[in-house]
Amino acid sequence: MKIAILGAGAMGCLFGGYLSRHNEVWLSEVDEAKVEAINRDGIRIREADGEGIYHPKALTRTKDLGVMDLVIVFVKAMYSRSAMEENSSLIGPDTYVMTLQNGAGHEQVLKDFTDREHIIIGTTKHNSSLIEPGYVNHGGGGAGSIGLLEGNGEAIAHIAETFTRCGFETTVSDCVKKSVWKKLFINVSASVMTGILQTSLDFISESDHAWILTERLVREAVSVANADHMGFDADEIVAEVRDLVDHAHNGYTSIYADLRNGVRTEVDTISGAVVAEAKRLGVAAPAHAFVTELVHAMEDRNGI
Repeated sequence: MKIAILGAGAMGCLFGGYLSRHNEVWLSEVDEAKVEAINRDGIRIREADGEGIYHPKALTRTKDLGVMDLVIVFVKAMYSRSAMEENSSLIGPDTYVMTLQNGAGHEQVLKDFTDREHIIIGTTKHNSSLIEPGYVNHGGGGAGSIGLLEGNGEAIAHIAETFTRCGFETTVSDCVKKSVWKKLFINVSASVMTGILQTSLDFISESDHAWILTERLVREAVSVANADHMGFDADEIVAEVRDLVDHAHNGYTSIYADLRNGVRTEVDTISGAVVAEAKRLGVAAPAHAFVTELVHAMEDRNGI
């Protein structure tokens, strides 16, 4: 497959490296230092048992590449539209556009660039952190799922097979929105709390007060999801989030890093996504509304 990945950050490099095992892969990135490092040294991925080096191509302009089979969006949510505009020449009538970004609602941008039958939303349990340009730490992962925004999932079975062959176990789901919610429950509770408190994930488990707030966010998010007929068991979801923080072992989240580093967060597509869904469904989500504004206030404090 011909695959273009928008964004050469930690996740873009991880997927770009692995997918280049059996595909033609290009990474589109505005940071020239990252592009130079990748083209010079390849993408280095540090694993628990050593390192691998992969050689996809990186570039700052994609206008001469032609149409891709698959475009994967891995930029931060606030840059999705500008990235899609800059790389629109990659998208033809048969091109699939995929988002595996944190949060939810990214399809609202993608649908301005292709039809609903070519938009893939999905989740991944793989995580990655940037050590330096083109060099990332693969923190682990698990099975992921993808699905079409509209249409028969069989049409993208070959994409799931390609991902699995390259090291990302992937299945096609006709209810991928439920998988997106399951990942969102963690991001809008434990993850956002680590950003606000500026702590590692395991602190959420250590502090009774932090856990009380986290559980409140989980249960409220489940109530919003179930208003859309998702059918989640709130106690089961709470137990899953608790198990994650109990075994986090000094894990740090992207929203923690963004607030620490004084850069804008993706809170509007994380906690803000719950607020937006609550408004659409006519239910209340006061805790998530509060958290969204609190994170924005912290951004204001940081002058961003």
